[in-house]
Amino acid sequence: MNSFEIEGGYRLNGEIIPQGAKNEALQVICAVLLTKEKVIIRNIPDILDVNNLIDLLEQMGVKINRIDRNTCEFQAADINLEFLQTSHFKQKASSLRGSIMIMGPLLARLGKAYFPKPGGDKIGRRRLDTHFIGFEKLGAKFNFDEKDIFYTVEASQMKGTYMLLDEASVTGTANILMAAVLTPGKTTLYNAACEPYLQQLSKMMISMGAKVSGVGSNLLSVEGVEVLNGCDHTILPDMIEVGSFIGMAAMTGSEITIKDVGLEHLGIIPLSFQRMGIDLQVKGDDIYIPAQDHYEIETFIDGSIMTIADAPWPGLTPDLLSVFLVVATQAKGSVLIHQKMFESRLFFVDKLIDMGAQIILCDPHRATVIGLNKDNSLRGATMTSPDIRAGVALLIAALSAKGKSVIQNIEQIDRGYQNIDERLRNLGARIRRINE
Repeated sequence: MNSFEIEGGYRLNGEIIPQGAKNEALQVICAVLLTKEKVIIRNIPDILDVNNLIDLLEQMGVKINRIDRNTCEFQAADINLEFLQTSHFKQKASSLRGSIMIMGPLLARLGKAYFPKPGGDKIGRRRLDTHFIGFEKLGAKFNFDEKDIFYTVEASQMKGTYMLLDEASVTGTANILMAAVLTPGKTTLYNAACEPYLQQLSKMMISMGAKVSGVGSNLLSVEGVEVLNGCDHTILPDMIEVGSFIGMAAMTGSEITIKDVGLEHLGIIPLSFQRMGIDLQVKGDDIYIPAQDHYEIETFIDGSIMTIADAPWPGLTPDLLSVFLVVATQAKGSVLIHQKMFESRLFFVDKLIDMGAQIILCDPHRATVIGLNKDNSLRGATMTSPDIRAGVALLIAALSAKGKSVIQNIEQIDRGYQNIDERLRNLGARIRRINE
């Protein structure tokens, strides 16, 4: 188990460029299965989760040509469906939740798809009902093998239909949308997720010849086509990295410029950090955060405590709640962090409390943070990263803390952040990777 050793309490300075969006990459890479032609995808983040998905597609028969570190050419002319029933596939796919999105393209193009129970972060229940109910409405038959925990979806003939999704699931919407673009007739998806990742997926498929309207809304209409062509697609900057770097600058009192952030796709993220008292300035497509000795959390107009809560887009992404929580520990004032979606995502606060943070874990979904106003710095500690987002929150805490910290199980952080230690060292961070 590898770890990071961090000497905290030092200001950082410089420029940093966010990687390509992990969540978009997982969707658009699965979409290459929709066509036999070549698809080029650019700005792919070089991270474990994405690389594991690319490896999985290659083992399924997709030809992969790595043009450079962040650009790949895919050609899914021949797919080996038999591989999807092997124990090797079950083991590899079950370790990566995002690979569930291979099912929609396979079902649409080949009429069948198989998948084990997906893994990923241990942050609470993440049900798959939306995916399979959507497939069934299109005419597919769904079977679940309880013994092997293995899903099978097959369809001899599918037909477009109207459906109201039971929840605005991002991966569920992506899976159903990818199945619908090659399904005859008109499909209407209401209560669809509309995150920028979904918008990018839709735009990519439109460039391939799909007929999708309503992009950016929660009402999508799809006219099925017979075949899709190849395309050249560029992934957006990762909004979660952008938010992580804003929080890191505030916690460490650093002067940092985040370059090429894709501002129009950040939604409410900049405003939410400004409500935490963080001074950030937009300069073109860059965000500049000046060095701040203190930042004060706003209250609501009636004087009540500020609440930062996640919500479906255009609300605040749940992937940043861990960062907001750790940033609040050194703010002036108090805030209620309300994580609505996952019941285990706040279960890393005990590590922050050990570092000296004042946090009351109200229940699995809510935590009240009483800011220390940087009067009392966090202290270094030895911690274990439980998931990607909590891992980077602990990393931010360690960078701001006095003394040495060790973060173990950093493979979790590597799943979502490309060469994070090297990039932070370029800003002046005192961090080193210990390989064991």
